[in-house]
Amino acid sequence: MENTNIQPEPSDEPNPLGEIKINHAVVASIVRLAALEVAGVYGVGSGFVEQLGGIFSKRESDRGVKVQEDGEGRYQIEIRVIMTYGSELAKAAQNVQLAIRNQIQTMTGKEVNRVDVIIDGVRAQEEKKDAPSSEPWTRSPTTD
Repeated sequence: MENTNIQPEPSDEPNPLGEIKINHAVVASIVRLAALEVAGVYGVGSGFVEQLGGIFSKRESDRGVKVQEDGEGRYQIEIRVIMTYGSELAKAAQNVQLAIRNQIQTMTGKEVNRVDVIIDGVRAQEEKKDAPSSEPWTRSPTTD
C-alpha cells in the first residue's frame, strides 16, 4: 500500500518531530464513508463478483475505491457506486464528488485533483421491516 506524506504547516524546514504518513487504505476508507453519507447512494463497490473479491483481498481497489497521487501529491480518486432506484443519478454522483473532496481535504489537509464516480448499478431501496412486538429473550412466566 502506498503512503502519503503530510506536513503540518507549509515550511521549507523539515518537521523536527518526524514525518506524518497517511496510508492510501485510510484515504480509501474516508472516501467510502463519505460516499455512503450521500443521499441516493445504496452502496460502494460493484456487483456480486467484486463483493466476493473483497472478502479474499485486502486491496482497497478491489472494494470499489482506487486512490492514486499525481506528481504534485494531489489525490486522484476513482469510486464505484450502486445508486438507489429513483434517485437523480447525475446529481447524486456530483454530490458524491463534492462530499469526497471536502472530507479528504478536511481530514488530510491535501488537495484532491479529481474524483471519478462510476455508477455500476441501481438497486431498490429495501423496506425496513417492523420490529417484533416482544423481545426474543423475554419469556412468558411459567408455573412449576
